[in-house]
Amino acid sequence: MKKVLITGIDGFTGWHLSEYLKQSGYEVYGTSLKKEVGNVYKCDVKDKSDIRRVLQNVEPNFIIHLAAISFVGYDNYENFYKVNTLGTVNLLDSLLEDRILPKKIILASSAVVYGNQNSEVLDESMCPSPNNHYGCSKFSMEQLSKNYFDTLPIIITRPFNYTGVGQKDYFLIPKIVKHFKEKKTSIELGNLDVIREFNDVEFVCESYKRLLECEIKSKIVNICSERGIKLLDVIEMMQEISKYKIEVKVNPKFVRKNEIKKLIGSGKRLFELVGNVEQKEFHLTLGEMYENCN
Repeated sequence: MKKVLITGIDGFTGWHLSEYLKQSGYEVYGTSLKKEVGNVYKCDVKDKSDIRRVLQNVEPNFIIHLAAISFVGYDNYENFYKVNTLGTVNLLDSLLEDRILPKKIILASSAVVYGNQNSEVLDESMCPSPNNHYGCSKFSMEQLSKNYFDTLPIIITRPFNYTGVGQKDYFLIPKIVKHFKEKKTSIELGNLDVIREFNDVEFVCESYKRLLECEIKSKIVNICSERGIKLLDVIEMMQEISKYKIEVKVNPKFVRKNEIKKLIGSGKRLFELVGNVEQKEFHLTLGEMYENCN
């Protein structure tokens, strides 16, 4: 059986991943905070009874745990820890209590846990030093989850920035695309000199699929491509795609105090585990987002 449970299935990543895995022959189930329909169960990861009900009904062979508060600017600090940290512990405890043992469990952390390492390439051997509540909640999740390595087949992933069609426009790349689509005269951004791994969501989906199917467990793995892109280059690509120029303004409100200047990951461990994962050129990703922007 290839029965996979994706928590947070109605989020940006969850939606893309569910479609990707269905095409690969998986029977996909999911959890949603909002609704229950078909193979999707309404579930609040803060409530262990909710989680246990889903697990007992589905009895998944694989789990990809995406349910989280993922917007760094979210202002309810308590919920970062209730959802991202304790929600994960609830899931792992529920599996053990009900003796449900999947073949593989992927827990999505974040590259934000690294903080500012003063290094051009971030690898898994570095000591994390998160500098915001989102990063701290994910790092505490990682630390607590390591206690289950001896009893559950867990891989913890640290995805670097990725985007694609359907991502909310409070995230950076969709915001830029929307401004060009709506022919805005100007756009307000934060730090312009940052370099990020703006990967395509399909790259992430393929990486997750291969990690599900490999024999490795009890590992922390970057989901990254080592492809760094300057923010100003993104603006130039959008100008070429839209045939339209826009004035870029720096808004001090958007400049984070502890901004990580360069965030590029080492993909060595990922590629050693699952082989090289190819992805489309970023201007093609931007073009798809522009064409599908409402």
